[in-house]
Amino acid sequence: MVQNIDFFDRVQALTETCLTRRRRSRRIKREKQKVKNPVLDWVEAFLWAIGVVLLANQYLLQAYQIPSGSMIDTLLIGDRIFVNKMIYGPELLPGLGKLPSPIRPARNNVIIFENPSYISRGPVFDIAQRIIYMLTISLVDIDRDETGEPKAHFLIKRAVGMPGDRFITDRGDMKIRFAGEDHWVNETDYKAERGWNHRLSRLMEKDDYPALEAAGKAEAYMFMGLNPPEYIMAVAVGLNNPRYADSIAYEKSWLETLRGANPQDQRYRMLLAKNSQGWYVPDGRILPLGDNRDNSRDGRYFGPVRTAKVLGQGALIYWPLWSEGRRRAGPIR
Repeated sequence: MVQNIDFFDRVQALTETCLTRRRRSRRIKREKQKVKNPVLDWVEAFLWAIGVVLLANQYLLQAYQIPSGSMIDTLLIGDRIFVNKMIYGPELLPGLGKLPSPIRPARNNVIIFENPSYISRGPVFDIAQRIIYMLTISLVDIDRDETGEPKAHFLIKRAVGMPGDRFITDRGDMKIRFAGEDHWVNETDYKAERGWNHRLSRLMEKDDYPALEAAGKAEAYMFMGLNPPEYIMAVAVGLNNPRYADSIAYEKSWLETLRGANPQDQRYRMLLAKNSQGWYVPDGRILPLGDNRDNSRDGRYFGPVRTAKVLGQGALIYWPLWSEGRRRAGPIR
């Protein structure tokens, strides 16, 4: 019985000692807070805020600003959006590695990815640029070209082609032969069947294509040092909107003329193959296309992109709330 009393006395003494030390530690902390410089308080709060913003942008949601009209009408120039960074696996550090994810980009997702044509200024600059961009919620971008315009380090397009698909265009209309299929499907019909209501914007009118193709032929004649025939020039001058010409159709007409005049030159045959055979999407890649098909530098020019380079999925537009008489803020579809 005496032994039990001694044990409980020791436990009580130990507990009182721990509580006393805890109270003393709290009191000392409160005293330090009283004499602490308020400037340091602001600095600590600011550093905490920076940390929270960086973590949120890097691993959860990142803010981006739309720089071009390649996704009109889904996204307009100047739209500010949030991108879901978690869905496909966020990068460990800006530009370095990615965490694994069981989810892969699906057909029709609006995705953001590294521009295959972008020339980096080095990893230190890239990391600094992305940190500043994230901290300012896309307001400050130090990565600019010689004219002062932001460089297209990242692109936002729609995932249209999946592994095994093949694509061809006919006067701007996209046709798809899906993996394992033996027939071509018009993209517009396929989109309508699935109830996808995003609009594919076209800046070229169907009636402009004869003039566009004639202009391509005329350019080929001049490239060979010849004067274009008058009947070709008469059609070419009817092009109403040369600024937004379908460059793929123009190039096809140009190459066909050169190929016909120089059948022995295999260069033109190889270049023309892209127009006749289309684009194939290999495993581990997707074909991204802009919704504004006549004003988008996308996978038709730089080819399918690796899924490992896809950084996230467009989640929502947060600014502007309203534009052109309609609500802009909301989910991206």
